[in-house]
Amino acid sequence: MASRAQNHLQKPPKQPPRILKKQWSIDDFEIGKPLGKGKFGRVYLAREIKSKYVVALKIIFKEQIEKYRLHHQLRRELEIQSSLRHPNVLRLFGWFHDDERIFLILEYAHGGELYKELRKFRTFSEEQAATYIASLTQALAYCHEKHVIHRDIKPENLLLDHEGRLKIGDFGWSVQSRSKRRTMCGTLDYLAPEMVENKAHDYAVDNWTLGVLCYEFVYGMPPFEAESQKDTFRRIIKVDLNFPSTPQVSPEAKNLISRLLVKDSSKRLALEKIMDHPWIIKNANPIGACWN
Repeated sequence: MASRAQNHLQKPPKQPPRILKKQWSIDDFEIGKPLGKGKFGRVYLAREIKSKYVVALKIIFKEQIEKYRLHHQLRRELEIQSSLRHPNVLRLFGWFHDDERIFLILEYAHGGELYKELRKFRTFSEEQAATYIASLTQALAYCHEKHVIHRDIKPENLLLDHEGRLKIGDFGWSVQSRSKRRTMCGTLDYLAPEMVENKAHDYAVDNWTLGVLCYEFVYGMPPFEAESQKDTFRRIIKVDLNFPSTPQVSPEAKNLISRLLVKDSSKRLALEKIMDHPWIIKNANPIGACWN
């Protein structure tokens, strides 16, 4: 699948044109190069023909949705992500379907996955890491105000736009709820202790994940990584947290990580206090983090 769309990429306008509110079909788009491949489908660069607006088109195969019984999860993902409006949350403009596929019209993140950047550089500078953590904190505070718990923040689900601004890009495990939940979901290295122990959980699972990410950004690996799943679970439950002796990592960074990776979820540092933490204040770029 290729067309002129991949050869005429423009810097996207600040706001999508009003034409992005209508009944869609695949004929409304020029399809460009593939951007990624997942378990249930693929993502392509695309351009809405009439407005010339560049988007990412995520194509999910209905056969896979049927096979894995993901109807409810997909519907919830669409409802949640389409309702969110924040500079650090990837926009979902709309969706449509045909006999075999479901199409999601997403904001195009030119910089791709943060995961690839982290693998490329192995670690981020404290300035870059703090800016990403501040961005995520702002986005999650907004989500929590809307009663949305993300539950699967990890580098693969974080994208960068053409200015290097971080965007949360996958809400597949998100839930909108005012009460505690019991579903164990997410990704092994980023699971909070209450999830591993199959206890009820709330918004604080996202705060835990911020601590895991902060550690990974500055040390290049998740804090509880082990040779087996069983050992990883054991380390998470014990909060077996070790800080390698690396001179590049400041005591302030370690302090923030330690205050987020706390087993008692009620004692984890609150999101608003993260923004006031000395490490964030000293290192984060307010522009890159979209501070209000």
